[in-house]
Amino acid sequence: MSKKNILRNGFLGLVGLLLSSAVWAHGGAKGTDTDQCKFEIEPDHWIHYTAYQPLAYSGEEFCGNLPSLDTLTKLVFDYQDPRYRNMSVEFEVTKEPEGSRVFFMEAKKHKSGTVVLSLPNGLSEQGKYLIHITLVPDEGERLDVHMGFQAGFGEQMSMGSMGLYVLIVFGALYVLYLSHAGFKEKVDGMLGKAKEI
Repeated sequence: MSKKNILRNGFLGLVGLLLSSAVWAHGGAKGTDTDQCKFEIEPDHWIHYTAYQPLAYSGEEFCGNLPSLDTLTKLVFDYQDPRYRNMSVEFEVTKEPEGSRVFFMEAKKHKSGTVVLSLPNGLSEQGKYLIHITLVPDEGERLDVHMGFQAGFGEQMSMGSMGLYVLIVFGALYVLYLSHAGFKEKVDGMLGKAKEI
């Protein structure tokens, strides 16, 4: 196999790995914190959160950024620990920094382990919001956790995603540079002219 084919196959394998859905999945191995869409209730005990805006973005999941305002918004919480299913849980969403309440669900038990909060008209103001989750056990202290998100800023690409796409483009150009004599000659010519300036 030629050097050109080895480089091409290596690059295609890397792109395939990077674009694999498994790499972009929410989860992570025990002890890692790769999932930004979860609340840690207690050490190693989590509630996972996903937001949907089905009328504006059918089938897309959101977490820290809800792109649209004034559209049906669903906030879905999944208990990753079955013991929370026997506790009453209270949900609240507030507009920050003023702390004004935009949604509230009284404490109750959710035996299925999944809670869907539906905001039929979505959120009306652009800005930052805070989700408050309070677990109310039959005995003992209440557990209160928070997670921030923003709404109404449109679709945004994270810096990590942007960096990954830039890396892929540079990798593709480098493979092209190494494997295509005409492209290499043009790049070397431009670099030579740049050195003269």
